[in-house]
Amino acid sequence: MFMQLLINALAFYITAYILPGIEISGWISLFVISVVWGILTVVFKPFLVILTLPINILTLGLFTFVINAIVLMITSRIVPGFTIDGFGTALLASIVLSIVNAFLNSLRQ
Repeated sequence: MFMQLLINALAFYITAYILPGIEISGWISLFVISVVWGILTVVFKPFLVILTLPINILTLGLFTFVINAIVLMITSRIVPGFTIDGFGTALLASIVLSIVNAFLNSLRQ
């Protein structure tokens, strides 16, 4: 669990480094973002996936990136020191974050 928290923090750091429009104010904010993201992903994301299941099936799962962007926007509203310029940036960030997170998790195994 702690390792996944570190991987998420590193993925957020890399995503913020790559994409303009995402700002993380410091290391403490980075770890708070990882914790809040993890909690929202466990609690809130399954509800959104079930709610949007028909459109998710029609888009062959690509709508999941939109759900991740919504969760990212909520995270940026909750965590001080974490800002995202807009929904387009959040959508792009959800794609980059998924790719980076998958790569880092593959290195762990």
